[in-house]
Amino acid sequence: MDSKRIISFLRQLMANNNRPWFQEHKAEYESVRAEFEWGISQAIERIVTFDPEIAHLTVKDCTYRFYRDTRFSADKSPYKNHLGAYIDAKGKKALRGGYYIHLEPDHCVLAVGNYWLPTNILTSCRNEIMGNTEAWLKCVENEEFKRYFNDEGQDNSIAYWDQPQGFGLEKLKTCPAGFPKDWEYVKYLRLKNYCAWHAVPEDFFEGDGWLDEMEHMFRVAKPMMDFMNAVIDDYE
Repeated sequence: MDSKRIISFLRQLMANNNRPWFQEHKAEYESVRAEFEWGISQAIERIVTFDPEIAHLTVKDCTYRFYRDTRFSADKSPYKNHLGAYIDAKGKKALRGGYYIHLEPDHCVLAVGNYWLPTNILTSCRNEIMGNTEAWLKCVENEEFKRYFNDEGQDNSIAYWDQPQGFGLEKLKTCPAGFPKDWEYVKYLRLKNYCAWHAVPEDFFEGDGWLDEMEHMFRVAKPMMDFMNAVIDDYE
């Protein structure tokens, strides 16, 4: 994937996020978009090798509109400053976890898991962690998972894009109601989602070699995601 070209265009757009500029450079956008979609098609082919559930997905199933919905936002910039793809067997709007690829100037990220869960499903996930603690710890406390997604010692109040890696995009300050506050692994009950992410440099996606590293990171996080999806799928 020609990520240098993609990032260069997005950086220019960030400085000129208006319709006249975009219309003037629309051909370039279409070319950059095609380059990104080619990379996502390669990613899907690679992920299928270890997660056949996503085999039916097309690039269109995984990518998003580039035009922002500004109706309820103070920011009226008409275009996004990033390109992203969410590869999920049940679609982009599913509650279950999936794989996310994000290209943005200074904020490129790979992520695995779910972003948001209703309270009743989140409670069920927490109960599953307590009921099958040994299996859960095998997913999230092994050396490889911690290598890519550990956020111990980081300021969890900082927006997650500003952290190099982590697990749980939003966390309660205390133990959720109805759960034991003195439980040894209470930090996992405080999570409000189960998303593991790892920031990568802008040139990470250059060429084809990134697919190997992406595959390794996604494989490392998949057991955690599968653990949670087994609960979430009961509700979808």
